[in-house]
Order: sequence, then structure tokens, then C-alpha cells
Amino acid sequence: MARHRGRIGPFPRWTVAVAAVVLVAAGAALWFVAAGRGTPASDARTPAGAGTHAPVSPSASPSGDCAAALVAKLTLEQQVGQLLMIGTPIGTPLNAVQAIQRYQLGGIFLAGRSTASAASLRQSIEQLQAAAAKSGLGLQIGVDQEGGQVQTLKGADFPAIPSAVNQAKQDDATLKANTAEWVGRLKAIGVTIDLAPVADVVPASVGKANPPIGGFDRQYGATPEPAAADVATVVTAMQGAGVLATLKHFPGLGRVRVNTDTSTGARDDVTTADDPALQPFTSGIAAGSAAVMISSATYPKLDPANIAAFSEPIVTGLLRQKLGFDGLVLSDDLGAATAVASVPLGQRAVRFIKAGGDMALSVKLSDAGPWTEALVTAAKGDPAFAARVTESATRVVRAKLRAGLARCGT
Repeated sequence: MARHRGRIGPFPRWTVAVAAVVLVAAGAALWFVAAGRGTPASDARTPAGAGTHAPVSPSASPSGDCAAALVAKLTLEQQVGQLLMIGTPIGTPLNAVQAIQRYQLGGIFLAGRSTASAASLRQSIEQLQAAAAKSGLGLQIGVDQEGGQVQTLKGADFPAIPSAVNQAKQDDATLKANTAEWVGRLKAIGVTIDLAPVADVVPASVGKANPPIGGFDRQYGATPEPAAADVATVVTAMQGAGVLATLKHFPGLGRVRVNTDTSTGARDDVTTADDPALQPFTSGIAAGSAAVMISSATYPKLDPANIAAFSEPIVTGLLRQKLGFDGLVLSDDLGAATAVASVPLGQRAVRFIKAGGDMALSVKLSDAGPWTEALVTAAKGDPAFAARVTESATRVVRAKLRAGLARCGT
């Protein structure tokens, strides 16, 4: 998400015993991990990798048939629920329980900043997962944990993480080890997906004049090649520690002069389908990143009519078809962001899914109802859109299989 990012040496080593919490939905042969390992065990009674940071599956689609079979058992309303990642204040995360149960949400974004203990956060996340038991699919639990000024979790249990600019000063082995260290802390409390790393390249000629990224040192470099190498390292380390990675903000926010969260008119007149600045995204995709987040800026050379989040040429044409990414596509915030304020609330989710996105993100808990209603209505009125809902729900479930949040069979 378009937000904000200090340098420290290697963090102190620590060990986390990760327990698997098994929740079984009535009549469903599924299980999900409330706050445990990153991969499903073959026998839930003897969880493989217990007490370790088991990596997520390296494959973007460990079992397409399995995901499709799970989605086929869901009602339209349940499929729509899987397409939503809705924010809840991290200070009061259980505010989301009612919405999770009512709309059978696919994901929860922990919004804001917190210095709460790991134990208290883990307990809250377990309660959120328990609220999702009806669907038999675990929740993707997301945070913005990049480092620098974008670090949702801080305090004694979550030491300061360097900004990306300072992470990029570390050698590859140190960057990999440090990333695994802080991601392990997320894994231990039940976070399943980090909305990081930033893959945007901020040219030196732009620098701090780029408010969403350069203004807060969120970029790994001013040129594509070194940024691409660091992004791949972070993705590999993050997912090796058991938390899904998210490349953002496709196709790049490094050249804009406006922050999409707080203003309209963010525009990149340079980026093309063959732009070298796409290299950190292609590198992260090659490293197996589970997800890509789409920006809310406009890219006239790619689509002069729509912001990226609502652009089929960008999401489907460029990301899916040209770059070959078939993983989870998330929106940047479509709830409170000024960039989309002129678009009717429900249509924000509909237009994102129609463009080829999979999981619409809002930082506002109150958006769950209007978005659900708009998506269900659109699907009931248009068979082609209903097929898009099913396609995206299948990708969401594939990502959940990677994260150990679902399982096929008994």
C-alpha cells in the first residue's frame, strides 16, 4: 500500500515453537492453520515441521485441481467473500469477527500501528481464524511490515526493521538472514501474508520528490538491476520463513509525484510494457512471489483511460499474459484512498475484479457489506463476471493452499 520506511544490524536470534491449530468446518473435509506452520501436514495429528518456520510452497499453484474442487463447493456468496481483504484496526482486531462471520471474508488486513506483545496478537489472530471456521478456509492475515516508517508491528517483540534503502546496503547473505528473522516473528503470531516487498524503482532524478516511495526510503534502488536482486532475495527469504510475499505497487509507483492514498492525479507518463523498471517485479515473480499488488496510479502508455487497479490491459494484459503471473493479485487500498474517491464504493471492487484482480483490499471494515452486495449483484446479472469471480476465488484458494490455510481430502 502506498505509505511510508532505518537500518539495524542482524537481529538477535530467537526460537519460536509454532503450534498448529486445527479447525474443522462441519461437513467440510478441510482444515486451516490458525497461527501455525506455513505448509499443511499429511497428518494433522502429527504436524510436520512443528516448532520450525516451514516455508510456503514454492509453486504458485501447488494443486489447481484441488483449489477448483474447493471453490466448486462454495456458494456464490462464499466465493465473493474470498475476494475481499478487509481492514480492522490492529488495536481492536476482534472488531472484525462479525464481518468475517456474516460475509465469510477471505482475508483480514491489520491496519495501523501496534506495540502489543506477540502473545496478545497471536491470541487475537487465533480468534479471527476461529470466526472463519464456517467456510472451512482460513483467513489470509495481512500486515504492512516493510521496515522503516512502514512497520505495522513494533515494540519489544518486533524490533525495528531497516528501510528498504538501508536493507539494500546489506550483502545478500545478511539481507536474507535478517529478513527471515523478522518474518519469523510474523509467522509465529499467525500472520500469513506480508504486503511487502516494494518493487518500485525510484530514479535518482526523482528521489524524495516521489512522495509515496522515495519520500520514505521504501525503494531498494534507483536503478532496476540492484533493486531486482534485492527484491528476489527478500521474496525468497520471506516465503522460506513461512509468510507469503506481495510485490508492490505494479507496474510501479517510483516515478509519480502524488501519493494515491492522499491525492488524485498520480500519473506515470514513462512506463511501458517493456520498461526496464519492471525488472524488480519480474525478478520477484521468478523468485516465486505469491502475490502482486496493483497501484492506483494512471499509466497512459499502458492504459490512458483507467487507473491500474481498474485496467484490464495492465492487470490481465501485462501482468497475467505478458509477464505470465498466475498468482494472487491484490489491489492497493480501494476504501479510504483518495485516488478512487470519485468511484462509487461498490463499483471499486467490481471494476478491480473485472480487470483481472483477485482480492480487493479496503482498510475500512465498513466496506465489507457494500462490496459483497455489489459483487454478488454483478455476478448474478452477468455470467461472464460470475466466471471471473470463480476464477479469482480459485486463485485465492490456491494461495491459501500455499500458506497452509486449506487442505483437500481427509
